[in-house]
Amino acid sequence: MSLSPFEPHFLPGPAGRMHFVDEGEGEPILMLHGNPSWSYMFRELVTDLRSSYRCVVPDHIGMGLSDKPGDERYAYTLESRVDDLERLLGHLGLGADSAPPLTLLLHDWGGMIGMAYACRHPGRVKRIVACNTAAFLNPKGLALPWQLRLGRDSRLGAFLIRGLNAFSLGAAALCALRRPMSPQTRAAYLAPYDSWDNRRAVLRFVQDIPLGPGDRSYPVVKAVDEDLRLFQDTPMMLCWGGRDFVFDDRFLAEWVRRFPKAEVHRFADAGHYVIEDAGPEIAALTRSFLQAHPV
Repeated sequence: MSLSPFEPHFLPGPAGRMHFVDEGEGEPILMLHGNPSWSYMFRELVTDLRSSYRCVVPDHIGMGLSDKPGDERYAYTLESRVDDLERLLGHLGLGADSAPPLTLLLHDWGGMIGMAYACRHPGRVKRIVACNTAAFLNPKGLALPWQLRLGRDSRLGAFLIRGLNAFSLGAAALCALRRPMSPQTRAAYLAPYDSWDNRRAVLRFVQDIPLGPGDRSYPVVKAVDEDLRLFQDTPMMLCWGGRDFVFDDRFLAEWVRRFPKAEVHRFADAGHYVIEDAGPEIAALTRSFLQAHPV
């Protein structure tokens, strides 16, 4: 039985196959997950929205049902993720300027990947929904939580993530708080990351967190940080879990500072996996937001 509740699709590439969901017809919504989740996170949104919209939801290389190549075949950097997205959208007929405009629905690392794509192609993105994510350099004075610092910078952290699956297990236990995961949901979140080799991307995402100019992805993040102004007039909705220990309310405040016209919905009792905690509500809010801002 497939882990995904939707028909699987695969795009072959030089590093292996990228899995993606492609459900419904109409204006396209591109949903991008982060780490250590996968396209499964968006199942309730896709089920709700596919009656009116085309929902495209990829698994990043190394994540979910996508192939999990070794480091000799894939770079595992932010830039490589954006390149993958360009290739997928081109394959689906959604990359050209003449294609239907995109709505982005972003979570965690998906925010930086999606907004880096948007900065490459600002004319393609017409609406943005951002959920517990960032697309800018860390707000001043904000330190990386020790759990992420341990995974990013130490051999012990690397062993905990790849050897003991600590990052995925911790996320399943601590990131959905309003609606704690059922055993079946927890098993689905964890299933793609069932071995040392299959947890490579989980670790590489943590190691790719850019904190300074010496980090590989820092130039990309800095450029996106500077180019976010291109989207000042783009309709935006922020859906935020108030009990996120990484993307806490200081990140929400930074989004609001940069985009004061954004529609904001804060779920005080929800965690980092706000889409898991408040999926039906976010689906309804997204539908209303899209209807209020036609393209």
